[in-house]
Amino acid sequence: TKQAASQLVDELVRKGYVERRPHPEDARARLVLLTERGRECTRAAEEAAADAVRGWGELLGEGDMRALYTRLLRIAPYGPIRPAW
Repeated sequence: TKQAASQLVDELVRKGYVERRPHPEDARARLVLLTERGRECTRAAEEAAADAVRGWGELLGEGDMRALYTRLLRIAPYGPIRPAW
């Protein structure tokens, strides 16, 4: 829900991962931007995910990894699933 998303953003602001800024064109809207701490966290998560996938590649082999990637693209052809709000 929008309320739950707002509460989540409040928590991320409190912990220093994001900051809210006024929208330059819409006074009712706020931008939510990563702080340096948030960018560091994102980089660490991406590195951990890459390490996990690398392990899958070693286990499955190149052909099966390519097949897995192709099947995952059928599930989410446009990349990560985004919230609807």
